[in-house]
Amino acid sequence: MRHTITPGLLDKAALQQASQGGASFALAAAARERIAASVRAVRELVSRHDPVYGINTGFGKLAQTRIADDQLMQLQKNLVLSHSAGVGQPLAAPVVRLMLLLKAASLAHGVSGVRGEIIDALLALLNADVLPVVPEKGSVGASGDLAPLAHLSGVLLGVGEAFVDGRRVSAAEGLARAGLAPFELGPKEGLALLNGTQCSTALAIHAAQRLQRIFDAAVAVGAMTVDAAKGSDTPFDERIHAVRGQRGQREVAARYREWLHDSALRRSHLHCEKVQDPYCLRCQPQVMGACLDQMAHAWDILIAEANGVSDNPLVFADTLEALSGGNFHAEPVAFAADNMALAIAEIGALSERRTAMLMDPVLSGLPAFLVEHGGLNSGFMIAQVTAAALASENKSLAHPASVDSLPTSANQEDHVSMATFAARRLHAMLDNTAGVVAIEWLAAAQALEFHRPLRSSPAIEALHAQLRAQVPFMSQDRLMAPDIAAATALVERGMPEH
Repeated sequence: MRHTITPGLLDKAALQQASQGGASFALAAAARERIAASVRAVRELVSRHDPVYGINTGFGKLAQTRIADDQLMQLQKNLVLSHSAGVGQPLAAPVVRLMLLLKAASLAHGVSGVRGEIIDALLALLNADVLPVVPEKGSVGASGDLAPLAHLSGVLLGVGEAFVDGRRVSAAEGLARAGLAPFELGPKEGLALLNGTQCSTALAIHAAQRLQRIFDAAVAVGAMTVDAAKGSDTPFDERIHAVRGQRGQREVAARYREWLHDSALRRSHLHCEKVQDPYCLRCQPQVMGACLDQMAHAWDILIAEANGVSDNPLVFADTLEALSGGNFHAEPVAFAADNMALAIAEIGALSERRTAMLMDPVLSGLPAFLVEHGGLNSGFMIAQVTAAALASENKSLAHPASVDSLPTSANQEDHVSMATFAARRLHAMLDNTAGVVAIEWLAAAQALEFHRPLRSSPAIEALHAQLRAQVPFMSQDRLMAPDIAAATALVERGMPEH
């Protein structure tokens, strides 16, 4: 699929295509004149010999140091080299793909003073799936994601490494694969490549993409658990949710009604004496709806950030001004990530409680730990312990990162967002929650089979069959880790249409 980048018009579909790889991106022709005008403006500002931050001065605390005209190209190269100071494991391929797209989209607005050829080169790397090796740690989420973006941009200069077909190769080999030669950077270009929130935003967008799939799975599996525990579908009645008026809650309640529609198992106990189910069943629309609202808000922030400009200074060609501001400060992204962390933790916490409920024969009416011949067999006993461990770990990881700040650059940059860590830690949390939901899916599928020959709804039976194609019923104890891994992979893949 081919996408044309028009400044300000990236949408979820384009971001999804970018993160997955295989799509092609090109700069819209209409953007090129404004880009060229910003480059001409930088040249005019240089010719005036007035000090302009980042063009003919040092950076950060060194902003008062004037740089001679014949050293301006070296200044930009030195910036990329000195700021390539990241540590840790390389960022995942989907994140780096998004970084390339987001950096190109930001520069395409034509207020950064970067040549169109460099923007084209970023897209050429993306299109060829030549992915710079970007260490995961080293950004505080202000002054731009400097270290990660330096590693990303260094490849354009022939510096650093890239992944090609899964192999770690030199920047030179990566450039050749993309049909490029190393660039020399002009005034302002190095700073524009490094300044911005593209790393933290890419991490957060990829987390939001994963979260949507895991959320959908948690709703589906939660519905299966309701039926497996002979729970009531009354708590999902639209009238209950309409009178409260919470948008996410109403949407999620409708999903539960769809999943549970036409269940023979539900009809079998319509007139039982049980009055109310535990909260982990009954309050799913309230909890998961609140999570959905947080997810929607985060997406609003991230789409705006993906389509905006977070460079500094910004070059306005119409007035020949380079204006210094603080668009590089990633506080919006940090807040969005912290709010997603709350949703991720709560999805896992509620799922773990449903699994624990299924283990308890007093609450569920099912064999203890969902296995026959208990005592000889331990069944799902320790799988639930694993779910509890993962859910508890997420409670610590959910602590807001945005409230932390350490001054940098000799106190010139004295308040930072920590957005990059805020977004990066979401992926560890998502790994945990996917595992928790997978364990619940295994348990709920097991529980359903104790009610045979009664059947659940067609949608839930299809969900059950999807799991059973990978994992058989547990008639006696067996190695559980492979079952959990298979179910987790299904959770990450997302739910089928029903």
